[in-house]
Amino acid sequence: MDLPRPLSLLRRATLPDGRIVDVELAGDVVTGVRAAGTGAPSANEVDLDGYLLLTAPADPHSHLDKARSWDAIQPPMGDLMGAIESWREYTAAMDEDDVAERALAQALAMLERGTTGIRSHVDVLRGDDPLLGARAMARVRDELDGLLDLELVVLAGPDVPDEHIHGALDLGLDLVGGAPHLADDPSADLQRLLAIALGRDIGVDLHTDESLDGPATLEEFAATVRGWNRNVTAGHCVRLGTLPTEERLRVIDAIVESDIGIVANPITNLYLQGWGHESGGLRGLAPARELLSAGARFAAGADNIRDPFNPLGRSDALETAMLLVIAGHLTIDEAYAAVSDGARAVMGLPAAGAVVGARADFLAIRGGSLAEAVATAPADRKVIHAGRLVASTTVSTTVAQPARSRAAAGAAAAASIAPASATAAPATAPVPSTARD
Repeated sequence: MDLPRPLSLLRRATLPDGRIVDVELAGDVVTGVRAAGTGAPSANEVDLDGYLLLTAPADPHSHLDKARSWDAIQPPMGDLMGAIESWREYTAAMDEDDVAERALAQALAMLERGTTGIRSHVDVLRGDDPLLGARAMARVRDELDGLLDLELVVLAGPDVPDEHIHGALDLGLDLVGGAPHLADDPSADLQRLLAIALGRDIGVDLHTDESLDGPATLEEFAATVRGWNRNVTAGHCVRLGTLPTEERLRVIDAIVESDIGIVANPITNLYLQGWGHESGGLRGLAPARELLSAGARFAAGADNIRDPFNPLGRSDALETAMLLVIAGHLTIDEAYAAVSDGARAVMGLPAAGAVVGARADFLAIRGGSLAEAVATAPADRKVIHAGRLVASTTVSTTVAQPARSRAAAGAAAAASIAPASATAAPATAPVPSTARD
């Protein structure tokens, strides 16, 4: 099968509400959602009988430049500062091709599993070539053009000079990012990064308060960007979940008033946070339920995958959704929305899904319900980005049957041939009673 392949009809797809429909496409837009069998036949169609049709996931917080470096680095486990130092040591010998190859492989793995939009933070490095990662990721974005939407954020630590941030933005990176809570003066670094974004009239996506008991900068962040007419995002927000109730609710109100998109990262934060606490202590997760209840724009991402900050991860948004249900106590519908509609809204991507006028970005996955999809994460998937089929996976499995099933099958086979045998046998005349004596 040649990919990407333009489509004009998705036939016999099952929607999460149980309807079976034909979805008509024109270019990258949904133009019709009709009862199955009523869509006009098309040479550019795909039959989705037996597939659940979902809005394609997006990942609003990733680190493609770091992805898949765990094996090479062999970092210490469970320590944020140790992860930062081991990554910095690795970058001293890293070249542009290394970053580009790992990032491209990771992005394609995410696309294979259904993610059609990614926002990746990109480190501004120490050393003689601080923009090495930015150049590599700009290359990767060009290579992925037409396959997925890739947004790039300048990740500037507190020690990165302003000129390097501007240099990365001049290479075409989209947003200003950083981690003010790691600075000696968190407020000063927060204001520095926001001033750069304001001066260049672009959006901002900050790592925010990524610790259970460290600095809390989110309220000041919200106050500073109130009234901004540009994309503003805060990632992690772990500290928000551990603030006293009255303070936490006050900060959440400020978030909503300033329309900051909040991105939880359950996989990495559950892994990194809480190692120093006794059993039964706090774990790292933004307060998803309270944020949703307050009306905040809420999304979730995978964050790090197989790098010093997280040794695991399956490149699958359904894994993130599952953790939001298990650890964040969201409903299955809310959890999937956080990695699809919510993620797209936080990233500023067009709304997608089986709605007339929406972007034709879909994940079609073998199964009959969203609960089944999140629970079992079937491998059989078809991925559609901007009206084109960009990935297709079909798995064939053979499993030995248990003894009881084999015995039943054998008995059924014997029964199916028994009448023929009986008919072929000649009839035997009754034996007179005198002869039996």
